[in-house]
Amino acid sequence: MYTQFLPVTREEMLGRGISRPDFVYVTGDAYVDHPSFGAAIISRVLEHAGYSVAILAQPDYKTCDDFKRFGKPRLGFLATSGNIDSMVAHYSVSKHRRKTDYYSPGGKTGLRPDRAVIVYCNRIREAYGDVPVIIGGLEASLRRFAHYDYWEDRVRRSILVDSRADILSYGMGEKSILRIAELLDKGVPVKKIHDVRGTVYLTSEDDTPHFDFVGGYDYDDLKTDKKLYARAFGEQYAEQDHINGRAVTERYGARLLVQNPPMPPLTRQELDEIYALPYTRNYHPMYEEKGGVPAIEEIKFSITHNRGCFGGCNFCALAFHQGRSVSSRSIESVVEEAKYIAAMPDFKGYIHDVGGPTANFRFPSCDRQLTDGMCKNRKCLAPKPCKQLKVSHKEYVELLRQVEQVKGVKKVFIRSGVRFDYLMLDPDDSFFRKLVRDHVSGQLKVAPEHCCDSVLMNMGKPPISVYNAFRKKYFQLNGQYGKNQFLVPYLISSHPGSTLKDAVELALYLRTFSCMPEQVQDFYPTPGTASTVMFYTGINPLNGRSVYVERDPEIKRMQRALLQYNRRENHELVRRALIKCGRGDLIGYGEKCLVPPQRGAGKGKGAAGNESARNGKNTQAGSRKATGNGYNKTAKTGQASAAKGRKAAQRGKQK
Repeated sequence: MYTQFLPVTREEMLGRGISRPDFVYVTGDAYVDHPSFGAAIISRVLEHAGYSVAILAQPDYKTCDDFKRFGKPRLGFLATSGNIDSMVAHYSVSKHRRKTDYYSPGGKTGLRPDRAVIVYCNRIREAYGDVPVIIGGLEASLRRFAHYDYWEDRVRRSILVDSRADILSYGMGEKSILRIAELLDKGVPVKKIHDVRGTVYLTSEDDTPHFDFVGGYDYDDLKTDKKLYARAFGEQYAEQDHINGRAVTERYGARLLVQNPPMPPLTRQELDEIYALPYTRNYHPMYEEKGGVPAIEEIKFSITHNRGCFGGCNFCALAFHQGRSVSSRSIESVVEEAKYIAAMPDFKGYIHDVGGPTANFRFPSCDRQLTDGMCKNRKCLAPKPCKQLKVSHKEYVELLRQVEQVKGVKKVFIRSGVRFDYLMLDPDDSFFRKLVRDHVSGQLKVAPEHCCDSVLMNMGKPPISVYNAFRKKYFQLNGQYGKNQFLVPYLISSHPGSTLKDAVELALYLRTFSCMPEQVQDFYPTPGTASTVMFYTGINPLNGRSVYVERDPEIKRMQRALLQYNRRENHELVRRALIKCGRGDLIGYGEKCLVPPQRGAGKGKGAAGNESARNGKNTQAGSRKATGNGYNKTAKTGQASAAKGRKAAQRGKQK
């Protein structure tokens, strides 16, 4: 077992007997040797295969000097922005600079550049000219084709073109990077590596791709023709299947960009081997004096048991990155990791998560998928579940039970997203019961996202009736087990298809269940999602239908404010939104009202004309607060809160 981090300085490299590394791995994140970090997995996979790797984490990107730290690598440079897109890491949806970078020491910002992959590659070229450069990670993977860039509000070229890298490894790159390393080690020129699945390369416009291919659209047309852009994305999405997917091409003048079909996902045995590699599971000690790396806090004692997601949410990039085919680790592998965690000196007995992209997926969605691949014209769960869908939580329940039995483990939580519609399809409610009884850390996070079925359709989510049934049973089970646990809904405002009236309906829905979310996510158009294409083109690329897109910044602010209508700072925006929608009846002090009238405006119809009513409303608001961002703790709490509010109003008392 390794007891060291990979070398981060030339001295450490020489101390390990390495005079020249095979690869230098440049990353925009601080160096964290944990399997939740892509750089950690790829570097350990390469080292396990016999290659030497030096880590160049958050180098000084203003000159090329830092990129010469280890000398010219024997086989090439690997470059990534880190675990997330550098632009998302740096900017909020309102394009304001973020104040914290959770992947940097001490949360400090400014340690990586905007569009980090491009900048790093340019510095590598300045330092060593024609050295092989392979790019990967989320930023490269989701920008591998011409893509709409929200921050510049235009369609940018493939990141492979702009970065001048040689090969782009997309998706989960363990297999592709090993194949590339093998070919480079054999002396194959990087410009001739054209047959590796899971990669993208540039070649002459006259060159014929190694695989059957589709596409061929010209970037100059894609950047101006929105219908063509939506059609191109639809084709790219349809080919993201390792069984029947074809290569996809795109033209840039005299050059042809070729995306080879996806690499098959790792088998269970291969996943077990990947996660058995001896990660130190911590950030490098050099960050200790700077306060460590904040991102480690949530994942240090967490376990990933699966990959891929057949949920198919349109605002999620998982389908374009990890793919829709689910694979998972064996129970034995997960238990061994739990034992390793339990032996760590700072472990307090709590496994923070046993999850993944979707916590309760363990297998491919159906048997047919194993031979025929993923369906191109339908989703597995929404708007209606496919009849071929296989639903079972039995193995996941057994996995959780065995992890709970590991010596030193006091509690196992599930904090990854639970797909509630899949859970509700299981005729055996054993997992649902176990989830509520044993694995909720005070609050369960789920993602209804909206309440209007027309909006949910554009999101790729099930009808709200499914969530309502889930919510009802969740609180029933809480009551049965004597639990006092919250339900925290994730919500998105201003998603394509959502109108201001839809936002009002969502506010009313939240009021019905006394839900006061502390955080609301405005729709963030990031590369690689169908929803981003909708935002840019007004077209759903998966079915070609037109989609309403709210572009007025003021109305988008109103939509967001409506989801937090109880906040005093939002009252004026909410009032204007309600008046604009012809819902002035929701302004006042009555039980059905969302916000009070503007001060000095008098009391209109439906307004309770006494201070007691106001005090009653304050009481209800205090009761609703329950968790700052969740539903009331039990099925009866909402009714009890309303009753208390009415009594307080009668007494004229303010809680």
